This record gives sequence, C-alpha cells and structure tokens, in this order.
Amino acid sequence: MLEIKVLTLFPDMVRTVLETSILGRAARQGQVSYTVTDIRDFAVDKHRTVDDTPYGGGAGMIMMAPCVVEGVEAVRRDDRSPVVLTSPQGERLDESLALDLLAGAEAHGELILVCGHYKGVDERARELLAMREVSIGDYVLSGGELPALVIIDAIVRRVDGVLHDAASAASDSFTDGRDGGLDCPHYTRPPVYRGLEVPEVLLTGHHAKIDAWRCEEAARRTRERRPDLVGERDRGPETGH
Repeated sequence: MLEIKVLTLFPDMVRTVLETSILGRAARQGQVSYTVTDIRDFAVDKHRTVDDTPYGGGAGMIMMAPCVVEGVEAVRRDDRSPVVLTSPQGERLDESLALDLLAGAEAHGELILVCGHYKGVDERARELLAMREVSIGDYVLSGGELPALVIIDAIVRRVDGVLHDAASAASDSFTDGRDGGLDCPHYTRPPVYRGLEVPEVLLTGHHAKIDAWRCEEAARRTRERRPDLVGERDRGPETGH
C-alpha cells in the first residue's frame, strides 16, 4: 500500500479533502494511506513558532529549517523516499511528472509532501532533505496545501485499482492514449438538447468509426486549444520560405 504523508500548517484543510471522492475511496479500499502532520508540532518554542524574518532583511517571513527537517525525519521510513516541496520555483506538474512521482513513491512505498508557506522555506531544509520542488502553475498561492492536494489527486488516480475504469484514465487528456494531447468531446443522454444533437457517428454503434472520430476530434481540439502539445510529426510540412 502506498503511504502519502503531508506536512502542513493547516492539517484540517488537507484532511477534509483527502477524506472525500476518489481520494477518500482509495484510502477506504486500502490502496493508499494518508498521514497528515502539523509542522508546528516540531517548533522549538512554547509559542509553536515556525517562521522568522529573513537574514539580510526584506519583506516576508521564512519557514525555519528545524521544524521542516525534523518533521520530515519523524515521518519518513526510508531516507531515500522522495520528498516533494510545493513551490512556485519547482518543476511544473504535468501527467509525465505525476507518473514519475508515482513511480518513485511506489519504489519506496511512500511519498512525503511538504506544503510551503510564507515567503518560502529556509534553503538548508531543501538541501538537507534533497527535496524535489514541484509547481502547479506560474502563479503564487497563499500556501502549498492546494498544490499538494492537486499533486496527490494526480498521483492517486493512477494507482492500480483506484479507478473502476482504468481504460478511461488511459484516454484522458495528456496521456499516451491521446499522444499527450487533449481528449475528444463527449456526449451522453439525451440525444437532442435545446436543438443541439449528438454527432451521428456516436449513435451508429460502429466502433471503428467512433474510434476514428474520437481520435480526429482529439487531434483537432489539441491543435486549436493547445498547439504547444502538437508533436513535430503532426505539424505537417512547413509552409514558410
């Protein structure tokens, strides 16, 4: 069973999400377990202080190294287990990175996520723990809890047996089933709604034609919405001089 351990200043916020939907079901089914630890438990003073002003001056507060390092060491079973720090300076999360994180976590049986906060984390904590920094986008949030939950969701849904229909995940946007591109449009009942009809091919029952339509539509949608995802082999010949 994969163990996911989260260190945070707001444990209740994290636990609430981990108990719901697919993440909660995965835990109840015994496919994954969660441990949520309050970083303040490793503060060194009676006020449970975890941040201080930066050396050299400047705005903002910095999370102190001792509470982060000792918090991770307290929950980590294997000193080679991956530790992820949520940070706007990190690698941007995508499906490939999520699968890479999952592989590393499964190799050691655990994944530890540290939710960054304030202006940042003392650089020595990063170095001592060899933390891998991951970002969910080019913007800054109030804390790392939401990014950590996004990372967990992206990973847990790819654990074997978590999703009832693994084939569905294999054809999602950004997966190999879509050549790394976007998914196709989808429809369900009713066949006509406010004058808009379901594409006729989807009602034929001809699976080969349906698959071809879906592939074509996925490729078209990728070209239109995310041309950056279109591989060189799909771009066609250059038209410039």
